[in-house]
Amino acid sequence: MSRTFASIISLFLLATGTIAAQAANETVQSDSIFNVQKYGLRVGVDLSKPFRTLIDDNYSGFEIMADYRLTKNIYPAIEFGNEQRTTYDDVLTSKGSGSYVKIGADYNMHKNWAGLNNMIYMGLRYGFSTFSQDLIDYTINTQSPVFPVDFRPVNSTYDGLNAQWVELIVGVKTEIATNLFLTLNLQLKRRVSEKAPENFENLYIPGFNRTYENSSIGAGFSYGISYLIPLFKK
Repeated sequence: MSRTFASIISLFLLATGTIAAQAANETVQSDSIFNVQKYGLRVGVDLSKPFRTLIDDNYSGFEIMADYRLTKNIYPAIEFGNEQRTTYDDVLTSKGSGSYVKIGADYNMHKNWAGLNNMIYMGLRYGFSTFSQDLIDYTINTQSPVFPVDFRPVNSTYDGLNAQWVELIVGVKTEIATNLFLTLNLQLKRRVSEKAPENFENLYIPGFNRTYENSSIGAGFSYGISYLIPLFKK
């Protein structure tokens, strides 16, 4: 009996040791699993501008955007495009048209689950625009009940204008399919410098948007779609 009992104990210890060894091996294998993340160039277009072109007779424009994943959370970024808009003010009508570029970087503040590449980000841009202004007409208010308002068509073009600004961005990027992203962001802009026509102000600056008297602050938004071109994985 004692010899049988000893044999049972030996078999139990052997089985226990085998199970423990297997568990340890599984733990090592489990610990060796890591999250592989894609790095590459993401290129897309701003969908809001073509849509606005279709519904607004006074506007046309497009924008191409790109970013590159430099580190885990930092993405150098660039946007460039072209816009044209006719603006009606109280005393004049003008049309601004030209091209712009915005260069900067985004920082991803979102911690993804394994396998996800979504972003909640803040960004900073330096913007530069070259454009022209067409003064279509203007009105001279006589402030008199006797004489009518003096309306004067002009159709003069002022070339060689430019503007610079800094831009703070807050936005999200969501992966809706493999490597395909939807982007939505809000932009707060501050104009740094501008070259305006001699006789009137720039009412619309491509890339900066609408301007207002005695204010250097502007705003905007972007809604776009982009595709990630994976270059390598980490």
